[in-house]
Amino acid sequence: MNVHTPEIDRKPSLEEAETALALLRQWTGKAQDAEIEALDPALLGLVPGALPYPDLSRDYPRDFGVDEAYRDTLPDLQNGPSSLIRGANRMIQHVGISNFRLPIRYRMRGEGELMLETSVTGTVSLDADKKGINMSRIMRSFYQHSEKTFSFEVIEAALDDYKSDLESFDARIQMRFSFPMQVPSLRSGLKGYQYYDIALELVELNGVRRRIVHLDYVYSSTCPCSLELSEHARRTRNQLATPHSQRSVARLSVELRPGQDILWFEDLVEICRSAVPTETQVMVKREDEQAFAELNAANPIFVEDAARLYAEALLNDPRIGDFRVLASHQESLHSHDAVAVLTEGPTFAATSLDPMLLPSLIHRG
Repeated sequence: MNVHTPEIDRKPSLEEAETALALLRQWTGKAQDAEIEALDPALLGLVPGALPYPDLSRDYPRDFGVDEAYRDTLPDLQNGPSSLIRGANRMIQHVGISNFRLPIRYRMRGEGELMLETSVTGTVSLDADKKGINMSRIMRSFYQHSEKTFSFEVIEAALDDYKSDLESFDARIQMRFSFPMQVPSLRSGLKGYQYYDIALELVELNGVRRRIVHLDYVYSSTCPCSLELSEHARRTRNQLATPHSQRSVARLSVELRPGQDILWFEDLVEICRSAVPTETQVMVKREDEQAFAELNAANPIFVEDAARLYAEALLNDPRIGDFRVLASHQESLHSHDAVAVLTEGPTFAATSLDPMLLPSLIHRG
């Protein structure tokens, strides 16, 4: 049976609505926000001191277009007055973006080019009285030159652009990539690709520009002391023993002298090989493995030897000015690494070392 209740259907009077509203305001003034939202989120507007929340559209405006007049109304906090600066009023030496990636073409020493994924870091100096920079301008400046085949001249043009856009005095661009070179095995005649971690750096400081190349070279180091101890056991006690050797990494950072011939990536790799020939291998058959054991025995090396041998090779190349050699022998005997740092000239001299600098000498494969 249907029961009709006319009291429910009638329109409440204004006086009744005002009474109900007063009751709701009293309740929202004492209730928790969670309680109010559970009943009806719209009631949050009744909380004493609450501002009315606008009825905003929740649909993405696909057809909305931006013109210059609208763009001029957009807030730009980074270009705000110095009164907005938080913290110490000090110059920032480097501020920018790190690790934006794009494909870049590089020339090979012989003929041809390679398109390689490149990680780019771009920074500028920031005066003490400037709030910040528009970081997207660094990317836009770099993209304007990204279709050109790499040369330091191209990178200088990109650096000029974003220095001008950002009104900065000092600037830096660093490009990191993995460069492939085909290398032959020691005896079998097989060939494989070795990949070299390379970073290129263009730095302008106090009006002086420097071109820098960093290369990680991975090699095997056989301990000379362990080799002699193993031979002693064989000779005096007829006891078979093997010397310890380990994968090792050297990072060579070189400043290019202006006005000299090109230092190709392949040239720098060959400089490393000439100094320390025990580079790790790619394609290996049994005869290659035996040859590698013989090559290591012919070139046992402490980490101190490695640093000085690399330095000797770099000093003999007229294209190279200041340099730094970092070497890490990741010991198979010890639970620690043997490391060395050797610098030539003021460019890489430093009183303090980044705590993660030497641990970064890891071959990631």
